[in-house]
Amino acid sequence: MAPLHRSPGAPPTWAPRLLPPADRQCLGRGGPRTGQARALFEWNYQKQLLRIQADRAEGRTWEEVSTHIFSREFLLERPLLRAIASARKQVLLIDEVDKADPEFEAFLLEVLSDFQVSVPELGTIRARERPVVVLTSNRTRELSEALVRRCLHLFIDFPGPEKESEIIALKVPDLDVHLRTQVSRFVAGLRKLELRKAPSIAETLDWARGLCALGVRELDSAMVRQTLSLVLKHEEDLRKAEGKLGALLAGATGRASAPA
Repeated sequence: MAPLHRSPGAPPTWAPRLLPPADRQCLGRGGPRTGQARALFEWNYQKQLLRIQADRAEGRTWEEVSTHIFSREFLLERPLLRAIASARKQVLLIDEVDKADPEFEAFLLEVLSDFQVSVPELGTIRARERPVVVLTSNRTRELSEALVRRCLHLFIDFPGPEKESEIIALKVPDLDVHLRTQVSRFVAGLRKLELRKAPSIAETLDWARGLCALGVRELDSAMVRQTLSLVLKHEEDLRKAEGKLGALLAGATGRASAPA
């Protein structure tokens, strides 16, 4: 952004250099932000532009304008910064941290080690009350030892058939009660196999929704074969499950069943 030439005595005129949306929110006097910094904050570009126009009408210089627009008033705090800056103790959930790249993990470790962040235009913001931080991971990759050793580890296994049946009832209430029990038992049996990827709760719900849409009332081998790809996403897992279909159906329905 730069001042235009003006005649003597006229108020200064500023010509905003419009940037693509991705850049508008991450540029400040400190230069371009990284993707990690965007997890902390962005600048409210629209509000800054309105302030520039108002200051221009009042005849203020760019030095005065820039002091105003790069203040806390124009800062959009993201959850990470909001938890650190809050005057009250917060609980911060960082979900599926294993899906972030190692660079972000290193950045996160740095922030959570000192519970302070630096904003070039504002200086260092320190936590008044350290938040309680909860990280979740599905182990799609191993987390760094530096991050892991700073955490209290709690392993949460898949729910049992009864609990998963309750989840299905909550998320797919139109599914027949009897079928809901069969689905949860069948999936529990699948998870006991040595699969490349055991079905998650989300995939159980996908299967339940599919069966509900098809109007299925009870599991049988033909229906399982037609819909099992909603639960298992790898060909070798499908073949392995089909080889155990009789036993899986017997466990789910409580009666002997031979695959069709």
